[in-house]
Amino acid sequence: MIENIALVVNAVLQEGSAAPAIPASAAAALAVGLAALGSGYAERGIGAAAVGAIAEDDSMFGRGLILTVLPETLVILALVVVFVV
Repeated sequence: MIENIALVVNAVLQEGSAAPAIPASAAAALAVGLAALGSGYAERGIGAAAVGAIAEDDSMFGRGLILTVLPETLVILALVVVFVV
């Protein structure tokens, strides 16, 4: 039983193979792309709510702008991580 588990673990970890599953540039592009996708998904609801709030009360512009821009920090942080790594 333990020998079978060791064989499965060795097959999964692919011992002896030092090549990564995907190249580093592809991983970076995937990370930034998924961060942008998540940010856009979050921003669509926030933007609609902010426009509705601003239409009712002009003093909500600053708060709506901050809440609309907040998800974009996710993409900025993803780009910072890509350039650091």
